[in-house]
Amino acid sequence: MTRIFTLALTLLALASPAQALKLIVWDRDLQTKLGYGETSGDRMKVQLVKDYSGPVVVLFSREEDEKARALYPTLQTRYDGTLRAGQLTLDVQNTPVTLAKFLNGLKLNLVLQPTGQVFLLPGLRSTADKAPTPNDPPDQGGR
Repeated sequence: MTRIFTLALTLLALASPAQALKLIVWDRDLQTKLGYGETSGDRMKVQLVKDYSGPVVVLFSREEDEKARALYPTLQTRYDGTLRAGQLTLDVQNTPVTLAKFLNGLKLNLVLQPTGQVFLLPGLRSTADKAPTPNDPPDQGGR
C-alpha cells in the first residue's frame, strides 16, 4: 500500500503544472513598469496599460524548477518590443510578433487583462513628482 501511495505522489508531482513563468514590461529606460504577466497552467494572464505607445523592454523570468526541467528552452530573458494601446508586439529575430502568437509558440494561451494605470515602483519618480530645485517657488499650501 505504501508503494502505491508513493508512486501516486510521484506521478502527481510530475503531472502538476509548472511554476509560474513571469514577464514584466518596462519602458525603454527601465523606469516605468507598463505590464506584468504570470502563467497558471497553460495560460499566461497579462495586464498591460492602455494609454502608452512606444518602445518597451520585455523581461521573462523562469523558476529554477522550470530551468531544471528544460521548460521553454527557446525563451530568452529579454526582448525589445512595442506597446500601443494595450497591444504588445515583440521583436523576435528582427520580426514583429504579437504576444499571443509568441506565447502560442511556448504552448501558452494569452489571457489579457487590461489596466488603465501605470505601474510604479517605490523609489522611482515620474516627471509629475520630480524633486524640487532651488529655483522652484516654495509650496503655497494649496492657496
